[in-house]
Amino acid sequence: MPKNTQKIAIAGVATLGAAAVAFSVVPADAQTTTTDAAPSARVAYSSEPVRDVKASVTDQLAGASVKLDAIEAKKKAAAAAVAKKKAAAAAVAKKKAAARAAADAAVAKKKAAAQKAAIRAAVKKAAAERSAKEAASRSTHRVAVRQVAVKTYANNLDGWIRQALAIMDAKNIPGSYHGLHKNIMRESSGNPNAINNWDINAINGVPSKGLLQVIQPTFNAYHVPGTSWNIYDPVANITAAANYAAHRYGSIDNVNSAY
Repeated sequence: MPKNTQKIAIAGVATLGAAAVAFSVVPADAQTTTTDAAPSARVAYSSEPVRDVKASVTDQLAGASVKLDAIEAKKKAAAAAVAKKKAAAAAVAKKKAAARAAADAAVAKKKAAAQKAAIRAAVKKAAAERSAKEAASRSTHRVAVRQVAVKTYANNLDGWIRQALAIMDAKNIPGSYHGLHKNIMRESSGNPNAINNWDINAINGVPSKGLLQVIQPTFNAYHVPGTSWNIYDPVANITAAANYAAHRYGSIDNVNSAY
């Protein structure tokens, strides 16, 4: 069969199929007019095939809807799973952050406690060092005072002058060894028990006494604390006379005659 004839035949078959479908939906008592050369005839068809087609389409639509619902449900389930996973990850991260914060707080607290302990230790050490220095200072002071207290001087003119000079230095009374010695030798020749019973003072009842020939009223007025109240005591006599000379002449060194 030629190719053109085959195409026409196929087209005719397709046309007849379409016509059959069209006729199938026409009521049994309806009439159809055609210009085709074939003779007209009344064709009767059952309605059952139409119902089957409708049912098939409905079933297909229902199946498609179920499939879509299933796909949507899967999507929702997947989204819920992702959200749950994210929530779990967020919870884990939050828990880790809380743990880190607690650890950091513990470390900070430990450091603060260590710093406080270090400060307390430093304060305690400083206090201990200060106490030790004060104790050492007091000890040194006591030793110095003890050395001064136990220092002894010869029981002679040289010793008396040196002891008097030490007291005078502590009391800020001016005078030198030479100034004391020259006046002692002129007044008493170094005799601590010397007494003048012939001058005006003796006539007035207050004779001059001791190494530097001091009258009693002068001795009492210029007595140096810490020395004896005995006017004949060599050191007491020297320091009282030097104190009097300092007030009247500026220093015993400035006295070169009876004073």
